[in-house]
Amino acid sequence: MEVRQEIADFVAALIFVYTICIIAWIVAQFVFSLGARVPYNRAFSAVLDFLRDVSEPFLRIFRKLPLRIGAFDFSPIVALLALRIVGGIVVNLIAP
Repeated sequence: MEVRQEIADFVAALIFVYTICIIAWIVAQFVFSLGARVPYNRAFSAVLDFLRDVSEPFLRIFRKLPLRIGAFDFSPIVALLALRIVGGIVVNLIAP
C-alpha cells in the first residue's frame, strides 16, 4: 500500500508541475500580446521555448473546440480544469 501512495503522490506532483508550466506559458503569451518585448537573452529564450514545447501540444487539443468568445479564448481554462479533474481521478484510482 505504501508504494501505491508514493506513486500517487508522484503523479499528483507531476500534474501540479505541468499545471504550473501551462499557467506560466499562458501568462507569458498574455504579456507578449500586450506588446511587451524582452531583449534577446539565451536563458530566457530557452525557458520560453521549453514552456511552449511542453504546453502547446496539450493546449492544441482544446483550441480545436469552439471556446473562443470574441477576443477571449477560454480553451486554456477548460484545459486546466480537464487536467486537474482527470489528474485527480487518476491519483484516486492509484491510491484510493
